[in-house]
Amino acid sequence: MTTRDRYSHGHHESVLRSHLWRTAENSAGFLLPHLLPDQSVLDLGCGPGNITIDLARHVPEGHVTGVDVADAAIEVATRTAHEGVDNVDFVVGDGYHLDFADGSFDVAYVHQVLQHTSDPVAVLSDVRRVLRAGGLLAVREADYGAFTWAPDDERLTRWMDLYQRLARANRTEPNAGRYLHAWVRQAGFAIERVSSSTWTYQTPQERSWWGGLWADRIRESEFARQSLEYGLATPDELNEIARAFLDWAEDVDGIFMVPSNEVLARP
Repeated sequence: MTTRDRYSHGHHESVLRSHLWRTAENSAGFLLPHLLPDQSVLDLGCGPGNITIDLARHVPEGHVTGVDVADAAIEVATRTAHEGVDNVDFVVGDGYHLDFADGSFDVAYVHQVLQHTSDPVAVLSDVRRVLRAGGLLAVREADYGAFTWAPDDERLTRWMDLYQRLARANRTEPNAGRYLHAWVRQAGFAIERVSSSTWTYQTPQERSWWGGLWADRIRESEFARQSLEYGLATPDELNEIARAFLDWAEDVDGIFMVPSNEVLARP
């Protein structure tokens, strides 16, 4: 994350609940086969650090540094890292101006960060600076405009419209996935591979988790505060959208698919 941009999600518990579900396997699977045991890795926008710690286990002779703009996220990550992983550290930092020397890392992993920045190419350019020659960039971004769910519900359609307008009010790109490879190229990288993968929520447990955390976000997180502040929604509308997620979670035919694009590239 960065200091110049306003984060549409904030760091409410419902947001961290979502981030803590993520693992290296379900969020960095496209990178894992390329990691070597002794590499130095940067995890930019590490949040609570669970993926960072997973990555550290994949480079047991190397080291992983997690960077996030939020003090609270770094505090959570640092506490968690004390649970048996000693080749990882966490620092507060700004993605536009990374506090590392040129060529500091073998690998840079940037996950679901660029969609929340007003200048993703500038962020990627500074990531390229701190990568060594021949290093590897692994970046993954969701594409909100490609989210798919069933059954149809006009309240969820309203949620997507609201999310798109809120992101654009913050000068960020909610459909980042489809532009990711272009941003990487514009930042001066040579692209090696473009792929995609999807998080799917369909079982009763998955629906309860996904629907519940979004209902909480819509009512209580920075998403709610900013939607009201910008005049994009009323409290009643937010409550209706939250109710829609809870209704969806209870529907035995409910499914929600979240696609992300992935890029591997060299500086």
